[in-house]
Amino acid sequence: MSDFDPANFANVGPKEFAQLVKSTPDDKIAEVMSGDLRGKVLSEVFNRMPALFRADRAGSTNAVIHWTITGRPDGGSDTYEVVIENGACTVSDTPQRDPKLTLTMGPVEFLKIVSGGANPVMMFMTGKLKAKGDLGLAANIANLFDIPKA
Repeated sequence: MSDFDPANFANVGPKEFAQLVKSTPDDKIAEVMSGDLRGKVLSEVFNRMPALFRADRAGSTNAVIHWTITGRPDGGSDTYEVVIENGACTVSDTPQRDPKLTLTMGPVEFLKIVSGGANPVMMFMTGKLKAKGDLGLAANIANLFDIPKA
């Protein structure tokens, strides 16, 4: 399954997903993420976050994080709200709370980060990832999830 086909995402585990992202050229990912399947891909990724959340590592962390993924076909962006509180992680595609941290990136960068195929700190330093708000939280966010490695 070397073809980057979002229809298959629901059927693959995190490790297979990471491998799929890693083995797909950036331009192919960008093409898929600027088309009709974008919403399906984003929903699939965000819907998995609560299952990958590590409450044992979060401690007393309480945070509202907005993930803004740019590059929508209409020129806009999609924002998802991830809430970490009381040892749980919930996700919504309709942000309703003021964020402690807002992360903004393109769709290719987003998929590379959530599949463990990119270094978020380097992306931040090179301007591919923008963080506004609690930068300490931004630096630690990867530790709060079991990010698969391809």
